[in-house]
Amino acid sequence: MGEVPAAERPEVPPELAGARVLVAGLGVSGRAAAAVLADRGAEVTTVDEHAADADVRGVGSPDPADVDLGGTDLGKLDVGEVDLVVASPGWPPDHPLLAAAAASGVPIWSEVELAWRTRASRPDGAPAPWLAVTGTNGKTTTVGMLESILGAAGLRALAVGNVGTPVVEAVQDPATDVFAVELSSFQLHFTHSMAARAAAVLNVAPDHLDWHGSLDGYARDKGRIFERAEVACVYSVADPRTRELVEEAEVAEGARAVGITLGTPGPGELGIIDGLLVDRSFHAAMDQPGRHDSAAELGSLTDLAHLAGPDGRLAPHVASNALTAAALARAHGASPADVRAGLRAYAPGAHRIEAVASIDGVSYVDDSKATNAHAAAASLAAFAPGSVVWVAGGLAKGADFDELVASRRDRLRAVVVIGQDASELTGVLRRHAADVPTSRIDPGETDQVMPRALDAARRFAQPGDTVLLAPAGASMDQFRSYAHRGEEFARAVRALRGDERS
Repeated sequence: MGEVPAAERPEVPPELAGARVLVAGLGVSGRAAAAVLADRGAEVTTVDEHAADADVRGVGSPDPADVDLGGTDLGKLDVGEVDLVVASPGWPPDHPLLAAAAASGVPIWSEVELAWRTRASRPDGAPAPWLAVTGTNGKTTTVGMLESILGAAGLRALAVGNVGTPVVEAVQDPATDVFAVELSSFQLHFTHSMAARAAAVLNVAPDHLDWHGSLDGYARDKGRIFERAEVACVYSVADPRTRELVEEAEVAEGARAVGITLGTPGPGELGIIDGLLVDRSFHAAMDQPGRHDSAAELGSLTDLAHLAGPDGRLAPHVASNALTAAALARAHGASPADVRAGLRAYAPGAHRIEAVASIDGVSYVDDSKATNAHAAAASLAAFAPGSVVWVAGGLAKGADFDELVASRRDRLRAVVVIGQDASELTGVLRRHAADVPTSRIDPGETDQVMPRALDAARRFAQPGDTVLLAPAGASMDQFRSYAHRGEEFARAVRALRGDERS
């Protein structure tokens, strides 16, 4: 890790009053950004290419009446006449409007960059620090655990960013002590001056390659979270690329690299010894004699037992997420007792390996949040070999499924394939799991996809098995969101149980 030169450290936020600002994309974060800019006296123009035609707008797209410019009207816009563009996460850097802004020398900020530059100060005169998390998978769980640990420490903490309240809206409240910030690669791409108190990259696996252009580009944007970090950069020992991102980052003087492992931790790491969560990084002062021969116990795997799957197994990635949350909290001063209490109190969000019901000895589990191959592999790993009827399919986002199926074929009893275009996944199944029974669900109407999928799954499942929705793809080909997809799965399960009509 290198040290950030003084000249490159964040400057005082620029005056926005009177600035001509273009907000590109009027989703949740875009609306929040526009409101904050207007409150700061900026001259705001909002644009959204999906607002022009009500017949083709997706669910959740902005009403044309709320957007200044939309669709074909974007061609009339001269970005050289604006002072700043604030881009929503869905707008890739090669979008013609953003490319034109870059070519004209117009600054482009993410909503996160705007948030960082407009943070409210607490009563002590300083803005609340950020503990930031990114990674291909596990972000939401980790910031939720982190929020719980910080709360156990008596702090007014709030999980924000790519989950919950838009970060630009949340940071206007001076009453918050610390923010647990979930950040996507999209948000980080146009973030330039953020300096987190501590930051973590959980993992890096192929995802959103259609947006970033390559795995290297995707990883670079993830790695931006480490830039200017003040206390700690947390990485995964099992994922060398995350360590490389730490090594490449320019950080504040004294910031340390902290490794997370599911094995015995070395000096400067957090890990597991005989079922205990152990800290060998923040347990003692850096100059304390005997530091490398000691450790602090933070809790145990039994403190995470309530997060185990229907068969009582604790997925390895859950333990890894807990250790990462603990490292970030420890970097902010949380005690071992705070970590244990926070992990015990943490309740996972919906659609994350969520047990829906057990019917005739078969468990039905909703992990609709598994929107890419890496997440689906982690989900499947939580179950016993040969015990899963896997419901999978959706938008691939430029990724492939070969490694997923090859590495988790042993978990499968059968596969039920959903999605508008299932050719890639079915082709991979033929190559790597030809002996595993497969049923392809004709897309049809969205409200019938899950009932038909579960009808097929029931024909394969045996007592003791799990029907697992872990799609490995995005949801927007057939559903409004991953949450909508999970809700439809749960509704179909309840109909099987007789709780409601199909």
